[in-house]
Formats: sequence, structure tokens, C-alpha cells
Amino acid sequence: MTSDLVDFVASMGGERSLRVEENFGDGFVKLRVSEAERRQAKHDIRCIEDVVVEMLRNSRDAGARRIFVATFRDGSTRKLTILDDGSGVPESMRDRIFDARVTSKLESVHMDRWGVHGRGMALFSVKENAESARVVDSAPGKGSSIKVVTDVEKVRERADQSTWPSLGSDDDGNQSVVRGPHNIIRTCCEFALEERGRCEVYVGSPAEIAATARRRVKPSLGGSDLLFVDTLSELPVLERFAVAADASELFEVSRGLGLDMSERTAHRIVSGQVKPLRSVFSRLTHKGSPDPKEVDLQKDRRGLKVSVEDLENFSRVMERDFSSIADKYYLCLAADPKIRVTRNKITVTFEIDEGD
Repeated sequence: MTSDLVDFVASMGGERSLRVEENFGDGFVKLRVSEAERRQAKHDIRCIEDVVVEMLRNSRDAGARRIFVATFRDGSTRKLTILDDGSGVPESMRDRIFDARVTSKLESVHMDRWGVHGRGMALFSVKENAESARVVDSAPGKGSSIKVVTDVEKVRERADQSTWPSLGSDDDGNQSVVRGPHNIIRTCCEFALEERGRCEVYVGSPAEIAATARRRVKPSLGGSDLLFVDTLSELPVLERFAVAADASELFEVSRGLGLDMSERTAHRIVSGQVKPLRSVFSRLTHKGSPDPKEVDLQKDRRGLKVSVEDLENFSRVMERDFSSIADKYYLCLAADPKIRVTRNKITVTFEIDEGD
């Protein structure tokens, strides 16, 4: 046997010994705790929606009242950045919170509709299945920003990630049933419905999340107190967006918190071209006018009709999708996409800001 082959066999035996505590023969072994944990972690996360709900539960258990989920897909890569106003993570623990059995809930566990939470396995499971998972920024009392990157070939996801679910009633007439594709949006809606009154959840693109945090989160410090702040990183995570003085500073804040966007997009946010989001609970439970206007796709009564609310939702989807080429070609929308419905055609018009 050659020395290379001996080394290979030895390494395989070494790898096996790291995974096996005891060999009973006939193919039966007792796994080491670390190997059993790793396999359980692989099983816990089966799709991107499982990642999202674990991150939402993590923020909730950290005492967060507001949770922002920024997400977008780039080819076969799904990127998630979760920002919250929870208790935060000390710098010394930023890497260790992803280790197995590491938890801040020594005296309690949380049982909810998704099972037991508090074993110290949720973030470990996320990292085991993701391409990367890290605390971007956090500090005690200042909230957190955690970024997770997954490969959609390994952690599957629904093909339809843009459709919003609808709210239905259970057998007792309570509004607690969410219907629609089991995508990221629905996961956020179900969580927000379950945690109503305790957590406010927002979900959107990085630009939408930055615009929403900038508008919805008020700084705890006044103007004079802010003069004594050397850098915005001293402020709570969610407050930094509103305090950013201009587009350049907002771009740096967003990038520093794990939100991928261009400086041009930051200019759009500052100028008010990117609209802030409503919370998912507010949007899910929002009731339109009792008799909404409708646009007839065909002149006769047999044609499909599109409500004004649906047209507005479609316009928002078009604006979000337009950003995929806007950043690349330095384009900027002058107004919301216009939807025109005729007998056999739906036309979407993007008006470009000539100043760009």
C-alpha cells in the first residue's frame, strides 16, 4: 500500500472516529453528540421559509417589538437580512450564538405553533444549511442585524415569492387562517398574526426596508443630543436610517447593516421615490372600500375584472422588479408604474426621470 493511500485510509478512519462514539458492528454505531446535532440541524431546515420563521422567532425571543425582513434573490442565491430592536448581542458572542446549544434562555423555553424554541439549536440549524450566516451589527440594548445567504439549489423555496396571501376565518369565525402560496411573505404574515400586539413585522426589498425604517422608526435622541454622537454606529440599529443626513450617509448605514443597494437607490429613498411599507399585519387585515371600482378587461360582462386595489398591488410589484435593471443601468423612476387595461392587453409604463 502506498503512503498516499495509507494517509487517505487513516484520514477516513479519523473522520469516522470524529463522528462515531461507539461501533456495535454489523453496521450499527452510536453517533457522537456533535454529529447527531449536525444531522438534526440539517433536518430542521427544509426550505427558505423555515429559515425565515427561525429568524423571526429569534428576534421575538430577544424582546423585539419591530422586525424588518429584507430579502431578494440574485440568481441562485437568496439573501435575507433581519433587523430588529431586540436586546442585541455582545460583540464577544456574535460568532458563538451560531454554535449548537448556545442560548440566552437558560430558565425557559418558548412553545409556539412551530414547536419548541429555546434549545439553542435554531441559529445553529440556520447556519448549517446556509452558505453563510453572521451578525452584521449588534450591541446590548441596540437591536441586531443578521444576514443569511442561502443557495436555492440546496435550500429550496417557492417559485412564487411575490404573491400576498389572504386572511380567512376558522370554524369559530376568528380571523386566523392565512391562505396563499407558502412563500416568505406568507411566513411573515402567519408569524405577525400569531404575535399580534407583541411584534410588528415588515417584509420587502432592501430598499423598501431602508425606506420604511427611515420613516417609521423615530430616533430616541433629540437634535442636541445627536451632536455628541461620534458615529451613527453608536445608535440603535433601526434608528440609524432616520438619522442619516443625506443619501451618501444612508447608503453607508444600509451597507453597514447588511442591506445591499446602490447609492443611487439611496438617493431615491431620500427623495421619497421609494414608498415605506405597511406592516404585514396591517396589510393582511386591511379592508378596502365595500364597493371598489373595477376595470373591465372586456366590454361585455363575461370579461375578467381587476379591482383598483389589485392594480395598485401589481404596480408595486412592477416597481420592485424594475429595480433589477434600475441599479445596473442607473435608471430612476419619475413616478409609480402606470397600469393600463384594455380589451385584450395590459400595458405597464415606466416613466424614467430624465435628470438621470
